[in-house]
Amino acid sequence: MNALPSPRGPTTEALSAALREPPHHLPPVPLPEGRDPLADDDLQLALYVCYELHYRGLPGVDERWEWSPSLLALRQALEDRFETALRAAVGPVGPAPAPEDFDIALRAIGDADEWPSLSRHIEREATFDQVLEFLVHRSAYQLKEADPHSWAIPRLSGPPKAALVEIQADEYGGGRPERMHARLFADAMEALGLDAGYGAYVDRLPAATLATVNLMSLCGLHRRLRGALVGHLALFEMTSSNPNRRYATGLRRLGIEDPAATEFFDEHVTADSVHEAIAAVDLAGGLARCEPGLADDILWGASALVAVEGRWARTLIDAWAEGRSSLLPASAVPAPL
Repeated sequence: MNALPSPRGPTTEALSAALREPPHHLPPVPLPEGRDPLADDDLQLALYVCYELHYRGLPGVDERWEWSPSLLALRQALEDRFETALRAAVGPVGPAPAPEDFDIALRAIGDADEWPSLSRHIEREATFDQVLEFLVHRSAYQLKEADPHSWAIPRLSGPPKAALVEIQADEYGGGRPERMHARLFADAMEALGLDAGYGAYVDRLPAATLATVNLMSLCGLHRRLRGALVGHLALFEMTSSNPNRRYATGLRRLGIEDPAATEFFDEHVTADSVHEAIAAVDLAGGLARCEPGLADDILWGASALVAVEGRWARTLIDAWAEGRSSLLPASAVPAPL
């Protein structure tokens, strides 16, 4: 990211102006007015900017803003709207199963997903330009792939902590920088002529895309949501092997044979099939056994993943069906929904 993202409404306008100054007490900031927080560009970008202070920081922004009380108060107000909308979209979960049956319960959540299948579209129909757009969208998630889930490590203990570390060690390449999954995704982008710089395309990403990343950050930054973070990771690991196989097939269908372009997806076909049992049984089931009070949160995190990923997939597929780009045009400021 070479500059602060372009504002998309009064909230991000005020936030961007404040962050260009040294840390100070924020005056009242207008909150987003969109009726659907999950599709509100001003809200989702404002949250993304607030969260990014806890990752790699923002260009030209004093790092002391990270723990500014008034900025955290604004972030909480945005999070309240986001989480309320997520809980409404997911609805009730449970009753939670016995810990040894969590793999079945999580699989049922994945199987109940009725959103459009983006991976099947990429596999069978997507054009080369649509594949490029898909990579641009996914870069917001994949270039920080393992980091949000790593926040759970100090918040767990015993078997679930060991299971999480085992999964994360693979995500970080087992100590080999060139095998880090975020690096492999960057390699795929570069092989196809895209800018693999961290945050390079934030201005082009709609609210539905930012929400997929903001969900991870929300759960990762709040200890009370550690169960949801585990559920999110567990279901993602359990259900990503087949989609990644389809993505790789779609690339090859388009004549893309460069190993650098396909290695990320090929790697996940193997890695996530190995992680599946660890994530479902040792991580999710293990946490439910160690902390029974988090069982419903684990299910909620998995269900929230399905909800935001489904909305994101529909955003792309609907745009392509209408013959238009799924990305925001440069310098566009969407109207509140």
